[in-house]
Amino acid sequence: MEKILYVEDDLSLIDGLKYTLMNNGYAVDVARTVKEALAFSRQNQYSLLLLDVTLPDGTGFDVCREVRSQSTVPIIFLTASDEEISIVRGLDMGGDDYITKPFKLNELLSRIKALLRRSTQFIKADSTLEANGIRVDTMERLVWIRGELTELTLVEYKLLCLFMKNANHLLTREVILDHMWDGNGNYVDDNTLSVYIRRLRSKVEENPNMPEHLVTERGFGYKWIVK
Repeated sequence: MEKILYVEDDLSLIDGLKYTLMNNGYAVDVARTVKEALAFSRQNQYSLLLLDVTLPDGTGFDVCREVRSQSTVPIIFLTASDEEISIVRGLDMGGDDYITKPFKLNELLSRIKALLRRSTQFIKADSTLEANGIRVDTMERLVWIRGELTELTLVEYKLLCLFMKNANHLLTREVILDHMWDGNGNYVDDNTLSVYIRRLRSKVEENPNMPEHLVTERGFGYKWIVK
């Protein structure tokens, strides 16, 4: 059974969402503070984390930062703010998705299922990708960049694999969005994709401001150039 850590301090939301998740076949632990969330994450192995941003003793960003230093578990932020700065901060911190309150339960469940499905697909992969000083072991979901083991979020990892599998071919933004979000394209917009690309460049390029491998084709999309 897949297990979710739900971090939320609003009692009016906890019982209903926990019941919904359990009714859909998930095991659920609930934490109401940063301290409780980190304690749970150290003692258990989760399939996914749902993090509210505002907590009594800190923020969901604090939880994400600590978890990301040790794990690539999928993370969805639950935020009352749809301001771009909050969304970008969550993604830059290592989050894989976000949903703005108030949200429809069916939409949240769809996002959880999609993220878990993508995670499972990568775990089952059995090939190795290598180019430009980067090696990806898709069986273990490990990435080495210039000989150094590097942590990537699930979305960063999937983007990198997509580009490496389509080396020297232009991928339009529409194609990337369709691939990243299971044929829907409903859960991410162009600005969010730009954030992911920027984060990936910061890890794979020696000089992210002058990329040599992950280059932009103005007005069209992106290309992974193998040299």
